[in-house]
Amino acid sequence: MSKTALVALQKITKVYGQGASALHALRGVDLQVQSGEFLAIMGPSGSGKSTAMNILGCLDTPSSGQYFFKGAQVQSLTRDQQARLRRQHMGFVFQGFNLLARTTALENVELPLLYRGEKARKRHTAARDALHAVGLSGWESHTPSELSGGQQQRVAIARALVSEPDLLLADEPTGNLDSQRSHEIMELLCQLNLRRGITILMVTHEADMAAYAQRAVRFMDGLIVNDQATKRRALAMEST
Repeated sequence: MSKTALVALQKITKVYGQGASALHALRGVDLQVQSGEFLAIMGPSGSGKSTAMNILGCLDTPSSGQYFFKGAQVQSLTRDQQARLRRQHMGFVFQGFNLLARTTALENVELPLLYRGEKARKRHTAARDALHAVGLSGWESHTPSELSGGQQQRVAIARALVSEPDLLLADEPTGNLDSQRSHEIMELLCQLNLRRGITILMVTHEADMAAYAQRAVRFMDGLIVNDQATKRRALAMEST
């Protein structure tokens, strides 16, 4: 395992069920992600990509193998310690936004800090800063029903960023958006990665969305079958 890897999977397997009906979702996956990378995880339904993402986010546990986060073996942590790791070191963005319907943008963004027991003044300041970072200054008092789909996803990204995570996990972040809004969200994620150095792991079915990432890793039948740099990101890096 590389000493500089933020996350590393070693021979990870995941089996659901037993006997003849057992489903082998992952069959010995090796993966390393360095701090500051933007990685796209791709593959058809049933390929294992979502299972891998859930393990990386400490939302599921592997059947065998080892998962390291910042050098610590995650399986050796208690359930409470894994929950603390999620709260303090990870941010999550989902396809469905997952915003509280009757709660303002500012209050939605504050939630991770509320769960961590931060004081109100610190929560408000951090949430306003996060909304500013995603281009939503002035929208703090709006509820989700008063925002477009793209704006709702920006609020969700701000919520993921507010706790200053080491790792941002995005599961189909453009899945509910039209083409224009999808590219706007991907440009935002790309800027956050380039300018702030935020490590991003994103699951996507769409090659044009994956092209914003630095690397594209393709899953098939529970294995990684391809791992390579993307042409668009390579060009972007050359021009900076």
